[in-house]
Amino acid sequence: MTDNNNKFQAVTESAAAAANFQQNPYGPNPADFLSNVNNFQLIDSTLREGEQFANSFFSTEKKIEIAKALDDFGVDYIELTSPVASEQSRKDCEAICKLGLKAKILTHIRCHMDDAKVAVETGVDGVDVVIGTSKFLRQYSHGKDMNYIAKSAIEVIEFVKSKGIEIRFSSEDSFRSDLVDLLNIYKTVSKIGVNRVGIADTVGCANPRQVYELVRTLKSVVSCDIECHFHNDTGCAIANAYTALEGGARLIDVCVLGIGERNGITPLGGLMARMIVASPQYVKSKYKLHKIRDIENLVAEAVEVNIPFNNPITGFCAFTHKAGIHAKAILANPSTYEILDPHDFGMKRYIHFANRLTGWNAIKSRVDQLNLNLTDSQVKEVTAKIKKMGDIRPLNIDDVDSIIKDFHSGITTPALKPAKENEPIEDSVDILLDPQGPAFKKAKTVAK
Repeated sequence: MTDNNNKFQAVTESAAAAANFQQNPYGPNPADFLSNVNNFQLIDSTLREGEQFANSFFSTEKKIEIAKALDDFGVDYIELTSPVASEQSRKDCEAICKLGLKAKILTHIRCHMDDAKVAVETGVDGVDVVIGTSKFLRQYSHGKDMNYIAKSAIEVIEFVKSKGIEIRFSSEDSFRSDLVDLLNIYKTVSKIGVNRVGIADTVGCANPRQVYELVRTLKSVVSCDIECHFHNDTGCAIANAYTALEGGARLIDVCVLGIGERNGITPLGGLMARMIVASPQYVKSKYKLHKIRDIENLVAEAVEVNIPFNNPITGFCAFTHKAGIHAKAILANPSTYEILDPHDFGMKRYIHFANRLTGWNAIKSRVDQLNLNLTDSQVKEVTAKIKKMGDIRPLNIDDVDSIIKDFHSGITTPALKPAKENEPIEDSVDILLDPQGPAFKKAKTVAK
């Protein structure tokens, strides 16, 4: 029996130690020793990928305003449109490079010497080089084979490095590329000293399992950082970005509101919502989360779109609670139905009580906000009236407030007693001092 007790104690202590080791159940798995969930960087591409959004047209002034806002938020890198895309793109790139921002400025170019020569003269801190490696892009885009790609990559990388600035090499359409081709080209560029290699899910076809496996495999053949770029065509951009960090990637491309080619890439705000749950201390210490709403409003206005109702953090429903049982629990302890604290983002939660699903706890909270005194039984009675009206038509706050105030007035307004014929008229005024106590007559006057 003693041996069994000792074994039980050992197992219990082992479980307790494991629990203490991973205090955050939403954080990285301790087994993922390559994980960068607690040590990631953001490359914001709103002024590059975001310019490819259907509605986008950023003036120089607007680009500068967005760049400053992103820098204030704390992004590590800001990626700009290729300076060879247009003459104004080149001028804008030079202007932003002269702002003296804390974030490093990158530009995105084709794997071609002509592009590289223009890019390095703009004053950027780094150049992001990309070339298609899938059979689709090799056949229908640039028409080159892998030998040509490797030769071009080496030439461009060595040239950019000679200028003393950062260089990233990325394949395009990585998840539809041949794995052997990918690993060979990445191994080649890693040996000649790129700062990072990039994986691009150009058509949004990848799922988190595929992402994790490719990142872990790539991590074993390169000695540099890994950057990932995920399109959201199939709705996996945020999940893929998080999984990439678990697998060992360090940098994630994001855009404000996720704008970009087609339906865009990993959204900045959405990724922050995921990451603050997984690594709260790191995220809060590094990024000014309360700036997200202002940045999103700035970009939304610039591209003439509305913030989606279900947008993480800033959607108007993000911290709104409607059902009665939800409202009751939230009022008691917000963690019951919230994994994110709205105050971390400069937001507030809202109890949506103007509907037929409301509960008396939500109405009681509203009664308190209106500085009215009602007993619990009276709150339940007025809640029944609100729900009855909510069955008939949609309600708004004014409707509910009117019902509450009318109910309160009905139980506190003095009542006039009708006088009998030829009897003096008595005004009897009942004042309720204690909401749960009896009423008493305060004064009596007789009319002559």
